[in-house]
Amino acid sequence: MDSRKHNRLLLGGGIAVCLLIGVTSLCLGNIHFSPIQLLQLLQGDGDSVSRSILLYARLPRTLASLAAGAALAVSGAVLQNVLANRLASPGIIGVNAGAGLGVTLACAAGTLSGLGVSWAAFGGSLITVLCIFLFSRRTNASKTTVILGGVALNSILNAVCESVTVLDTDVAMLSIDFRVGGFSAVSYPRLLPAAILILLALTALFTLCNELDVVTLGDETAQGVGLAVGKYRMVFLVLAALLAGAAVSFSGLLGFVGLIVPHFIRRFTGNESRRLLPVCAVAGAGFVTLCDLAARLLFAPYELPVGILMSVVGGPVFLYMLIRHKGGHAG
Repeated sequence: MDSRKHNRLLLGGGIAVCLLIGVTSLCLGNIHFSPIQLLQLLQGDGDSVSRSILLYARLPRTLASLAAGAALAVSGAVLQNVLANRLASPGIIGVNAGAGLGVTLACAAGTLSGLGVSWAAFGGSLITVLCIFLFSRRTNASKTTVILGGVALNSILNAVCESVTVLDTDVAMLSIDFRVGGFSAVSYPRLLPAAILILLALTALFTLCNELDVVTLGDETAQGVGLAVGKYRMVFLVLAALLAGAAVSFSGLLGFVGLIVPHFIRRFTGNESRRLLPVCAVAGAGFVTLCDLAARLLFAPYELPVGILMSVVGGPVFLYMLIRHKGGHAG
């Protein structure tokens, strides 16, 4: 089969499955809706209680899980290409933790607006990814050392975040759900600014796929074709940080999405960014929404935070990848 046709089928199938998961997420919960009832409620029919549940609880939650999954998966794929390490991801090298610290400090300063929290998360994630980048450049560190340095930075940032919450009990109460990760408290004012940032960053990355592929080939090759390597590498790191920071601002600290999804999708698309990134976005959106749905239904009427479920799934997968790729050197 022609590779373009294969990729179109893969992307189209992924979108169909993602839409199915999204509709299922809207329909199922403590109160179930049939697809026909769902359509009626969206059109303004039905009782007011059911409409309120759909419009102000399930719809923002489903949209948030779709947006966060797409952002974190694409961010992970970009970081893996730019840092030349398949084990890089926002959660493992500290990007999520940096975003979390930014949000915690913003809450401590009294900034609770959706846009303010989103920018605080972006700032924290950007500073973290720049630290990782400078560490790898200045020390000429190996791929394994970059990951271990990111893990160490992740621990430091989490420790600082915990210190702030211990010293300020009000921030601790605000950040409990955030640190665990989940979508139960998502609202439109908090989601909308971050969703706009995610959409802008994804659009930029999809238009820069060729440049990303050239950067991935290495400095000598990129310079040989006349590409300003340093400038584009910084652009991609900023966009990856923006995606992760915006997602973390409303989803909390969700781990392993940016690791598992790109690793799985590369098996079907290869490494070409024009094929990899869109499919990663769709697969990440569907994966996180499916995990959130499972977290809601498995222990009903109680709800397991989706961040815990994803850590239970992601931890063993990360160990498997660490053994198989031996620190990221294998292809």
